Amino acid sequence: MKRFTTLLAVLMGLLFSAHTLACDIYGSTGIVEDNDLFIGVNDKGISSITEDQFNTILDDVGLIYAPIIESLGKKLVIERKWTDGTVNAYAQQSGRQWKISMFGGLARHATITADAFALVACHELGHHLGGAPKKKTWISVSWASNEGQSDYWGTMKCLRKYMEKDDNVSIISNMNIDPLAQVTCQQQFIDANDRAMCIRGAMAGLSLGNLFRALRNLSTELKFDTPDPAVVSKTSHKHPAPQCRLDTYFSGALCDKDHYSDVDDRDASIGVCSRSRNEAVGVRPLCWFKP
Repeated sequence: MKRFTTLLAVLMGLLFSAHTLACDIYGSTGIVEDNDLFIGVNDKGISSITEDQFNTILDDVGLIYAPIIESLGKKLVIERKWTDGTVNAYAQQSGRQWKISMFGGLARHATITADAFALVACHELGHHLGGAPKKKTWISVSWASNEGQSDYWGTMKCLRKYMEKDDNVSIISNMNIDPLAQVTCQQQFIDANDRAMCIRGAMAGLSLGNLFRALRNLSTELKFDTPDPAVVSKTSHKHPAPQCRLDTYFSGALCDKDHYSDVDDRDASIGVCSRSRNEAVGVRPLCWFKP
């Protein structure tokens, strides 16, 4: 009986862990795979994001999503670890607390822009709010939206809410914009501000994609005009390849669904651009998503 009780406790512990962590503090299931890169506060050759910007971005994201999460009976907790050089981020649920943990090491990586850092926060919030498809555990479906869906929701919903009150047209006038991203966003949206938010989302995705590329030591450049040709036979819940993730961010930026329209925890076609409605632009890439 004692042996059975011990085994049951172990199994319950595994189940609890699977249902409470989307990305763990050690980085093995963070926004990037496990890595031993550490970028300290005083390291040179890093991005231009300052501690003030780090906190301001998280303040702004929190102001948007704390009330939304509170309306669900939960509390948003944003852990700010500026001095920690870890190059990762993660999400966790524990009781009423829905947490995202953000590290200075990721913010200081040379590839990361301010918009890309905001997109990281959006990705982590996407684990909580991004809807279906959800991660699958060995025994059931997790609370957490999977990696690809969190990426997609990040540019499609969260980053737009974060950007919508900015003078986006002026902001992109000072950016180095990929020509294809610019043209495609202009074709997809009529309103100048919507076009500018699409462009900002696309370029944030490229910045973040280049982080994934650097951490995997890939020599092939990520491009908007070279989408990942892979077609999965079933939806992948792992981290997509860097090009596939760029394709996902770009699709989220191009999706013309209202960023205030809700997604659904079970039906992956609600609130998003979907092939089930014969939509072609802004849909989730087949390199990780099986319709």
